Order: sequence, then structure tokens, then C-alpha cells
Amino acid sequence: MEYLIGRKIGMTQRFLADGTAVTVTGIQAGPCKVTAVKTLKKDGYASVQIGFNEKKKLSKPEKGHLKDLPTYACLHEFPAKAKEVQKGDELLITQFAVGDLLDATGISKGKGFQGVVKRHHFGGSKKTHGNKDQLRMPGSVGSTGPAHIFKGMRMAGHMGNETVTIKNLEVIEVAPAEGILLVKGAIPGPNNGVVTLFSLSTTEAKYEEPKTTEEPKVAENLKQGEATTEQIPQKDSEQKVS
Repeated sequence: MEYLIGRKIGMTQRFLADGTAVTVTGIQAGPCKVTAVKTLKKDGYASVQIGFNEKKKLSKPEKGHLKDLPTYACLHEFPAKAKEVQKGDELLITQFAVGDLLDATGISKGKGFQGVVKRHHFGGSKKTHGNKDQLRMPGSVGSTGPAHIFKGMRMAGHMGNETVTIKNLEVIEVAPAEGILLVKGAIPGPNNGVVTLFSLSTTEAKYEEPKTTEEPKVAENLKQGEATTEQIPQKDSEQKVS
């Protein structure tokens, strides 16, 4: 189980060994330090809190929490089940390898107040036959029946600026010297936005049940025309008649 915090630095492309071009996102990940370790016995749950991106000023509670540690601006907790760490340990990008699958969480770009066409992909109204100034409006809502609008109705409102997680992103390249990680696909958020990375181990993420190629002996004998009456199971009715 690996975890790290970074910032999105942009998108580019890379060519795989077979010549296929894939879109990748660059992440300036780490170095991070463990700021707190919570245990099931003491805190009721097990997790590891790490810090990223130092800043100059901290409040008094933050200074007390980060005593003898760098002044981190971003703190995040990850579930800790398979990795034993202690407060003050440093986490680097080298814990990830090419081919690993990870989950990236970021805050999507804020779009402000948007209508139903952009926010919910409505098709809009007719553009002819007397329809005027109604092209991008949602239409009638709650006018009949209960005569009120139910909670969750798709309407205009604030769009974006939400926490979004993209799962199973493949690691394409790891540059430890520069601290840059390239993952396949897009990651939510603008450039320089904070991104949290979480990954199971490679064996856990890519484990598949082995496929057995051996067939039952009865079926194999049937194909070869050598099956006997003892090998083929008989129905109860046939056994009673015999």
C-alpha cells in the first residue's frame, strides 16, 4: 500500500514500446513526511497522516501539531493497513513503479453558476415554430401533480469545485531525480492543484485467479470416443430400471 501527495504540473504524451501514443499527466509528488500515526487502540481507527508543500506561517494549533516538523500547508490521512511507519519518516516517489495502478483525488475546476445544458447536458428546446428565448431553459418543473420541486431535481446551479477521484490510473514513467510521476489519463483539477495518490501493492491490484486448462476426464474421453458407462453419471430413473 503506497500513498503520497503532489501537485499537478500539466499533461503531455508518451509513446509505449509498441508505438502507441498515450496521454499522460505529470505530477510533482513528494517528498512528504509522516506527521501523525493513528492506531486502532488509541484513536479508534488506523491511519497515517502525511504533510506536503511547506508554507511560512502557521496558526498556533498547527504549530503544536507539527512540532519539530516542517510547516506543511497540506495534510492528508491515508488508511494504513500494510505499511508500518513512524512520525517523521520521509515518503518519496520511489515507492511507485511503472505499471502500478493508483487512485488520484483532486478538486475539479470551478465553473461557477451554470445552466442545465452545460451542467447536466440537456439537449435544449426547439429553435423554430414560435419558440423564442427558451433554447437553453430547463422547461416546466413541478407544475402538476405534487406542485413542488423534489430534492435532487436537475436544475441550474453551482458547477465544479468538487472532490473527484479517478481510479486505476496506470503509472507510465517514474523520474526519482526530478520527483515527477507520469500517469496514464487525466486527473481532475487545474495545474498546480493538490493531488493525493493512493495505490495498493502491484500484486494486490493486478491479481487474477489462475485459469485451469484441464478438463474433466469424462469430457476428455467423450471427445476421444472412449467413454464407458461407468464414467458417465446415470439418472436415478435409469439406475432403477436397470
